[in-house]
Amino acid sequence: WDNADFSRGVGTTFYQEFPTLNTAKPPFVRDVEAKVRRYLKSSYSAAWTLRITWEKAPAYAAQSDTRRTITYQAVLTTDGFRSYVLMLYQEGGMRWDYTRLAATNVLIGYT
Repeated sequence: WDNADFSRGVGTTFYQEFPTLNTAKPPFVRDVEAKVRRYLKSSYSAAWTLRITWEKAPAYAAQSDTRRTITYQAVLTTDGFRSYVLMLYQEGGMRWDYTRLAATNVLIGYT
């Protein structure tokens, strides 16, 4: 993750919680469960899921360019025993101009 800069009024961050233990699961949670099952090749039934979205986030420092924004999500999910994080980026990947970032070792994802 790099520094997003919302100080110019461009972009927003929001979250949505999905407590699904003993309740009907919305399509989003069923999709998350399917992804976990597919990636890990094991059974999985979510008891709780949290989706955090950074929408149209400009890179720090926003005063330099607020047109190159990115929308991405972190999805945390657990069945009460195992927990997972899905990191989802809009099609086309990171759109920030990495040549303007302070760091020179830019990665999408985590290590």
